Amino acid sequence: MNDSARRFRRLELTVRRRVDGLLQGDVDGHALGPGADPEELAHYRPGQDVRRIDWNVTARTGEAHLWLTRAQHVLDTWLLVDRSPSMAFGTALTEKVDVAEQVAAAVGLLTAAPGNRVGIGLLDSAGLRWIAPRPGRAAAVTLSRLPAAGRQGSPQVSLSNALRGLGARARRRGLCVVVTDLVGPDCGVERPFEWEEALRRLTARHDVIVVEVDDPREQELPDVGEAVFVDPETGMQREVSTSDPELRFAYAMAAARHRDQTAAAVRACRAEHLRVNTSQDWAAALARFVKDRRRAPARRHRRTP
Repeated sequence: MNDSARRFRRLELTVRRRVDGLLQGDVDGHALGPGADPEELAHYRPGQDVRRIDWNVTARTGEAHLWLTRAQHVLDTWLLVDRSPSMAFGTALTEKVDVAEQVAAAVGLLTAAPGNRVGIGLLDSAGLRWIAPRPGRAAAVTLSRLPAAGRQGSPQVSLSNALRGLGARARRRGLCVVVTDLVGPDCGVERPFEWEEALRRLTARHDVIVVEVDDPREQELPDVGEAVFVDPETGMQREVSTSDPELRFAYAMAAARHRDQTAAAVRACRAEHLRVNTSQDWAAALARFVKDRRRAPARRHRRTP
């Protein structure tokens, strides 16, 4: 068994033991129609399926009644995975890009069901690449076998353009999962972010989950004396003294501001938001999120046809 096969096997076991069954593959329709779950009792009319007659109700009322069912549809899922150089960073258990790929692969496994399909978009320094929709397990295998992400270079496609591309690809209503660090090329911490409008357009038609990946060192700067920081996307270097308490405080305040503003932006776009960290157990975070999602389903806002 090679390394990629072992990684996928570990991932599959993790999902089965801790998260499986929380995301459902069948999606309720908006009207009565072909399906498995009874929804409404009605008088029988000639030509309807006699197998759905409720004989107990028919016996009590003296008139034939049958169950109409809620229409069910297969689920189309699209995963947009950010593998830009800013994601190739980690000071804890792993790098952000590794967490992103594992979370995306887990979603592929969780949505696996007959008829369901999962498409993948990969955003990296070389641009935006699409992988055609396939069964959820096959999509998870594909994500577990990706080559290492590039560690340098400016992204050729912005997150906003990638979201627009996702909207063009996802023609049928379904689920879109965007896994990224939400760090823009200008490292801005204030709204509006360049990706907000594109995300808002996407949520107008689809259920959207934004999975934000970060690292502890992105939230606070450790006191390690003189250090040289390099921007992996531009190559710009800067030497700073991390022993300066004012600098560390300003850094922490800016990081906290960014977290607050991105959360507000995602919420304003009517998308669901999950944060995972390289120092934490992503599977536990995903399980909590999906469990809460089942308990209190996302508000179904009006969608344009």
